[in-house]
Amino acid sequence: MGKNRLEAFSDGVIAIIITIMVLELKVPHDTSLTALTTLWPVFLSYVLSFVYVGIYWNNHHHFYHVVRQVDGRVLWANLHLLFWLSLLPFATGWMGENHMAAVPVALYGVVLLMSALAWFLMQRALLCVPGNREVMRQALGRDLKGRLSPWFYVAGIGLSFYQSWLGAAIYGLVALWWLVPDQRMEQASRTQH
Repeated sequence: MGKNRLEAFSDGVIAIIITIMVLELKVPHDTSLTALTTLWPVFLSYVLSFVYVGIYWNNHHHFYHVVRQVDGRVLWANLHLLFWLSLLPFATGWMGENHMAAVPVALYGVVLLMSALAWFLMQRALLCVPGNREVMRQALGRDLKGRLSPWFYVAGIGLSFYQSWLGAAIYGLVALWWLVPDQRMEQASRTQH
């Protein structure tokens, strides 16, 4: 099967996720700067989630640029990824509204962990499609970030119950790590064409 409908659907879902998250930012009924300072946990949660959604969208775009074809397994694996990403607005809102309390921060980490595992399963499903194997194996390489990130999320979840800000800090550090441009897919795309 072609990949265009999968990409278009995924782009639409990701755009809706970002829209839902921004709608959770409630406008204060006061005109003072003090009214804005009470919103800092909500805003920080939004920024972190916006960055994560952006990372997934960016990587999804680059990844599917290298992919030649998809099958039913890939469609379901992609839906599985979108399911976990669609829970980010809820986890973001809960974490922000409750000023980074332990359980909401841990739940946020669970959503990040499950999204990372869903991404891994999607990669494996794509590797099973014959037209994708060679170029994707070359492009993925060792995938150090992809293999280590889930362990950082697990650490963040655990640390959230000790000091919730430590869990949130780990999630932020992983996001910063992923913001560093990864040229593997672009290089694979150039050698493919």
